[in-house]
Amino acid sequence: MPTPHYPTAAVRRTLRKLGADLRDARRRRRLSMQIVADRAFTSRSTLQRVEAGDHRVGMGIYASVIHALGLLDGLGDVADWRRDEFGHALMTAELPRRARSRRPARSRSDD
Repeated sequence: MPTPHYPTAAVRRTLRKLGADLRDARRRRRLSMQIVADRAFTSRSTLQRVEAGDHRVGMGIYASVIHALGLLDGLGDVADWRRDEFGHALMTAELPRRARSRRPARSRSDD
């Protein structure tokens, strides 16, 4: 049995926002909960939990709902390296301060 997990307040807040955004996207498309649940291969009650931002719902279900609403392209870019400003800052900090050119290898004919 998996270890119980209770996410931080920031994670819970983000999931609630994601759920509300998904609910708004569904409503803008004038789709019923049952239609989106069917398209996401889940139940209406699970879709309600997704729209509430429930952290106990698996990421795969969230992804299925996002796909059912036609928004999956954005999900693949969440951790894209081009958007990782912190990672870029760390890599830049590790760059050498000074670059040294290598001496050309001496050939035997120079001796």
